[in-house]
Amino acid sequence: MNQLLSKFFCFFVLLLLAGCGEPNVPTADSYLGGRAGLDRGPAPEDGYDPDSYWDAAGVSGSPRIVINLREQRAYYYRGGTLVGRARISTGREGQNTPAGSYKVIGKSKDHVSNLWGNFVDAQGNVVKSGVTIRNEQPPPGSRFVGSPMPYFLRLTNGGIGMHAGYLPGYPASAGCIRMPMFIAEKFFVNTELGTPVQIVN
Repeated sequence: MNQLLSKFFCFFVLLLLAGCGEPNVPTADSYLGGRAGLDRGPAPEDGYDPDSYWDAAGVSGSPRIVINLREQRAYYYRGGTLVGRARISTGREGQNTPAGSYKVIGKSKDHVSNLWGNFVDAQGNVVKSGVTIRNEQPPPGSRFVGSPMPYFLRLTNGGIGMHAGYLPGYPASAGCIRMPMFIAEKFFVNTELGTPVQIVN
């Protein structure tokens, strides 16, 4: 009897010790059942972004997008479950991305800006970059060429939307929400007109 109690006591102590390790803290890799189906985009040499991911396999429900201006992150939900996250760059000072509640009112896969771009000459050489046609006219012999904004999801009639673009690590756009190309494509393909978008400070 003593031997049986001794074995039980040892087993109980081992169980207690096994539970004293590190707590199971969710990480970006374990947020939805581990790495299975996790898409982090291209390889490092092709613009790998370790902070952005997409994993919506088997998740259903109405889509919803949250843009967090302070964090410079976009979050994509389906039925309340987080299925994607993107590092973003929003509007710079003076051209801030406006907080508020929006809906996707337009989609354009190969969108080109009609406001922002470059002046180029007849040979296609850039004469002046980063211009807005609102404030400047092309110099003689040049023309305006709008900046590409692939996978554009329009939020306002004033031109604010989400699209693939340059991510310097801080707010740098003219009001739009830029994100990595592979995530912009996922957002675009999975988003219907009318999808709610919440932009928060």
